[in-house]
Amino acid sequence: MSEGFGGDLGFGASPAVVVVDLVNGFTDPESPLGADLDAVVESTRTLLDAAREAAVPVLFTTVVYDDANERAAEVFLRKVPALAVLRPGTAWIEVDARLGRRDGEPVLPKAFASAFFGTPLASMLAGRDTLVVCGASTSGCVRATVVDALQHGLAPVVPRECVGDRWDAAHEANLFDVQAKYGDVVPLSEAVGAMHQAGQRAAENA
Repeated sequence: MSEGFGGDLGFGASPAVVVVDLVNGFTDPESPLGADLDAVVESTRTLLDAAREAAVPVLFTTVVYDDANERAAEVFLRKVPALAVLRPGTAWIEVDARLGRRDGEPVLPKAFASAFFGTPLASMLAGRDTLVVCGASTSGCVRATVVDALQHGLAPVVPRECVGDRWDAAHEANLFDVQAKYGDVVPLSEAVGAMHQAGQRAAENA
C-alpha cells in the first residue's frame, strides 16, 4: 500500500454495530438476490453475541420498496430490477433468523445502498465514536455505509469474516479500498475482543 494511506483508526471508547441487509432476500439462495452468505451470517452472529453481552448497541437494516419509495428509487430499480422483490409483507425483507435479533434492536428500512441515506441512523448513533459494519454486499451497501460513517465522524471498522459479496474479486477489491481510505478491516477475533473491552469499560464506569 502506498505511503500515506491505510492509517489505523482503531476502536474508540463507544462502539455500535450495524448489520447491513443480512435479510432473507440476500441470504436465502432461493431469492433472486440471494448469495452464499452462510459463513458471513455465522460470523456475524458470533460478533453480535459478544456485542449483546457487552451492552454495545446493535442495529439492523433491511431494504423495502413500497409504492412511495419505489418511485423515489426508480433509477436504482432500473439498474438492479431484482430488488423489486423486496416488498412490504414478504419474508425477503425479514432479518435472517440465525442472527437472533432481539426486541429493542431496531431494524431500519432503506431504499438505497447506504444505511445512513434516508434513515435516522446518524441521529441514533449520536455520542458513538466507532461503527462496526457487518453485512452484504461488500462492494455495495457495506462500502456505502462505511464511507458515510466516515463522513459522519465515526471510525468504521469492518470485521473481514462478517461481510460478503456475490463476487470474490469485488469483495477483495473493496476490502482493500476500505482499508486504504475509509476504515479498518480487522479479523473477527479482534472485533470480538473490542466488544469485550467495551463491556469491561462500561462495567467499570457503572
